[in-house]
Amino acid sequence: MNIRIGNGYDIHRLVGDRPLILGGVNIPHSLGLLGHSDADVLTHAIMDAMLGALSLGDIGHYFPPTEAEWAGADSLVLLGKVHDLVRSLGWRVGNIDSVVVAERPKLKPHIDNMRSKIAHVLQLEPNQVGVKATTNEKLGPVGREEGICAYAVVLLSRE
Repeated sequence: MNIRIGNGYDIHRLVGDRPLILGGVNIPHSLGLLGHSDADVLTHAIMDAMLGALSLGDIGHYFPPTEAEWAGADSLVLLGKVHDLVRSLGWRVGNIDSVVVAERPKLKPHIDNMRSKIAHVLQLEPNQVGVKATTNEKLGPVGREEGICAYAVVLLSRE
């Protein structure tokens, strides 16, 4: 098979005294995401989709939250490591489609920057990286602004 599709999902709790980083972009907000690394749910979902497409497990296997080495890690750096692994196995990213689910803040002004940063790390054109934003219509933990989640689908093809 010359193509593989993977999907990814991540969610983190919103807390005070943490930056809100999505797609490698520091977004001004009164709350940020809690996690061992920078808790960038968008980048984490993309990494899990890439790994899942090749049945390589998830990011917790490669960057366990129990290891101090990954404390506060920049998720774009981790994305680069996952990309290196995928490339070393003879695959390349064709495109990404993703969605971030958050009640606040409004993400539309930051989406082009997110796409650009992710594309740069993965050596893609920005038009190969889809990032959408939506709300959860005040439903569930995301709707109550307790957290932010992201979903991603990645298409890989053989080099």
